[in-house]
Amino acid sequence: MIKEGHYHLVIKKQAQDIERSSKDNDAMSNSNKSLKTQFGILKENKMQNLIRYLALTVMTIGISTSYASNATQVKSSFVISDYAKTKYPIVFVHGVAGFSRVGSDPMGVDYWHQILPNIARNGGNVWAARLSPFNSNEVRGEQLLQQTEEILAITGQSKVNFIAHSQGGPTSRYVAAMLPESVASITSVSGTHKGSPVASLLMKSSGTMFGDASIALTNFFSAATVWAQGLDPQSYPHDAEAAGQSISVEGSEKFNAQYPMGVPTTACGEGSYQEQGIYMYSFSGVQAATNILDPLDPIFIGSSLIVDPKGDNDGMVSRCSAKFGRTIRDNLPWNHADEVNHVMGLKALFAPDPIDIYRQHANRLKLQGL
Repeated sequence: MIKEGHYHLVIKKQAQDIERSSKDNDAMSNSNKSLKTQFGILKENKMQNLIRYLALTVMTIGISTSYASNATQVKSSFVISDYAKTKYPIVFVHGVAGFSRVGSDPMGVDYWHQILPNIARNGGNVWAARLSPFNSNEVRGEQLLQQTEEILAITGQSKVNFIAHSQGGPTSRYVAAMLPESVASITSVSGTHKGSPVASLLMKSSGTMFGDASIALTNFFSAATVWAQGLDPQSYPHDAEAAGQSISVEGSEKFNAQYPMGVPTTACGEGSYQEQGIYMYSFSGVQAATNILDPLDPIFIGSSLIVDPKGDNDGMVSRCSAKFGRTIRDNLPWNHADEVNHVMGLKALFAPDPIDIYRQHANRLKLQGL
């Protein structure tokens, strides 16, 4: 594969040749032509040069956007250790209503707040997938599959490690089922493997005035999220109803029957630790309210009563639904947003730092030879 940097060198050289050619033409015109003729030649040369420059620019833009145009690699300007340097790239997979990054570099917001840069500083090769914020596991899975193939082609590696949050869990399982030889591990963070009663409740309102309005509003939010990332809306379709069905309890049962990898066969037990050479892990939070300053806490407090009135959930997903593969920990004092270090790092006073947990898990993958 020809690297993007090679094209930039070629373009730079051609631009220099264009500049020298323009100067030579100017000199010839000054010595041999009248002012009127000279002006005509200069005008023609400048137009030709402009056309050539624009053509080169368009070619450069095309290369830049097609080269890992979906998944985004997060790099660090300095590396302090190889603590998180895994054998295979780590691909972070966002959940429902998710994104990779919205806004500009100085003022933007990452879904995985400060997590990926920290792993990169510790030697990790990390990528953030970009998927439809609201759509089915299968549609998002096909998007992730394509991005996985891109990452493998760019890095020259044969496999990737998935770390997935919320609906990202089933999405990653879909890719593992379709492309098992290219997946080294799946780590699910509060994955909706057995569905969320919140989604089930919303799906029951489908067809009503409230339900239709909710779907329309969610689709608008999904389109706005795609736009805020500067992505092509045709490549990231939104379907709020399909998303709701996928993460509902009923929809999850159907999905699990077709793609059972790693899902516990008992109500709240362990899943298989390894299948088809793919290692599987999970961890999750069980606390809806974590910080009085967190604007999402009131939402999670309300939704937690729907998920499990006893409080054994993170505000969206129950502890048992999040079970997948080998459980690392299922009682973290985090809510559904804390699990990705949001809002902006707010968490319970003595809760473990999500950044540390993810970095330590990258080291776990490294020690496993992944």
